Amino acid sequence: MTSTPLQSAADVAMFGNRFLTREVPTSEFPESGMSAVEAMRLVGEDLALEGDPARNLATFVTTWMEPEAQRLIAMNLHRNFIDHAEYPRTAEIEQRCIRMLADLFHAPGATTGARTQGSSEAIMLGGLSLKWNWRKRRKAEGGSTESPNLVFGGDVHVVWEKFCRYFDVEPRIVPLQPGKYTIGPEDVEPHVDENTIGVAAVLGTTFTGHKDDVGGINDLLLRIKSERGLDVPLHVDGASGGFVWPFLYPDTAWDFRLEQVRSINVSGHKFGLVYPGIGWLIFRGEADLNRDLVFEENYLGKTDATFTLNFSTGSAMVLAQYYNLVRYGRAGYTYIMQNMQTNAELLADKLQAMGQFELIGRGEEQLPLVAFKLAQQHSYNEFDIAWQLSAERGWMVPAYTLPPDAQDVTIMRALVKETMSREHVDTLARDIEDACRTLEAKGGAHASERQKVMTGPGH
Repeated sequence: MTSTPLQSAADVAMFGNRFLTREVPTSEFPESGMSAVEAMRLVGEDLALEGDPARNLATFVTTWMEPEAQRLIAMNLHRNFIDHAEYPRTAEIEQRCIRMLADLFHAPGATTGARTQGSSEAIMLGGLSLKWNWRKRRKAEGGSTESPNLVFGGDVHVVWEKFCRYFDVEPRIVPLQPGKYTIGPEDVEPHVDENTIGVAAVLGTTFTGHKDDVGGINDLLLRIKSERGLDVPLHVDGASGGFVWPFLYPDTAWDFRLEQVRSINVSGHKFGLVYPGIGWLIFRGEADLNRDLVFEENYLGKTDATFTLNFSTGSAMVLAQYYNLVRYGRAGYTYIMQNMQTNAELLADKLQAMGQFELIGRGEEQLPLVAFKLAQQHSYNEFDIAWQLSAERGWMVPAYTLPPDAQDVTIMRALVKETMSREHVDTLARDIEDACRTLEAKGGAHASERQKVMTGPGH
């Protein structure tokens, strides 16, 4: 005897969700709605099938905040950040964050900046200011403005190539090399000319966690200014490293302590420890922001100056960033970053002790992560290890090839975040060793399994 599913309205109200036995809406606009509880359960049950953020060692984006910060976010999701006339204190808090970050990055005086959706928008805006300032200089010199170019390494985030394509700038990309995964002055010099709007250097690459030789590039640009009369600005992409280097490597000059550094972007939703999406663009001085990019508008009864690509957006993450800055201060951020670095060093020790892996750039200044690859040939490769870790234990550890001309190099990267405890590190190391042991016994993953591996460096 078979039972009939409970589907009457009374039964659903009494016992549970009607979508336990019915297909959920997927393609057609629903004719009728459902109760708030049903909608919540429907979405929640879908998300239960996703990966656990605590085991996602690919993403740089923050996956945990304190309960007090979460409450602050929830209380302000309805507040539109752009409405400064209605929410003047939120606008003031944005400016506080900009001033605090300018201080953290050693701005020499009065400065300006903008809150953005993330570093992608900040890079677009920073690149536009570079282009427009270059165009202004070229016009003053009586030169052509037809062929702007931007110099950066193959270790940048793809958004730099997007900027060049979207805004008609020639990308002059310095290729990487096997064993050399960042760029320095000797790489940049051949590409700089009178049409160079700027050079972009990375502080903490997504590939290996290291930084470009920002100091060396700055010295090169100073020499070019002295010898050739070309004032080429330097933009630092600190999306990941901007909230790391000031606390782990405070004596390293990469920021406005260097004369040619004119702008810096940083992602609050990475090591700024805020949920997505929040980023920041900070200029060395007010003159470094091209004023033609700033719009004065009368909106809702108040004249505001806006410098953004996006318009309406929530206030919550701006307030959450300010919460973190005042909650932790220099001492708190230093404590958190040092904890992450300690656990990254521990994981590196354990991987090295296995005798199967080569660590990438260990001993250099680096984000709190471990980049590694197999030290010799096996019947399996890094992509197979990534698949086995995911299948056996649910760890999301990316495997990927590096950009040209190091495209034949495959590495893995485990990002150590605030919530990754010593026990997690111990467990991950054991699971990596077990995955290798399994692969040694059975051989590499099937081609269909490899297609499911996370093959990007994460964002």
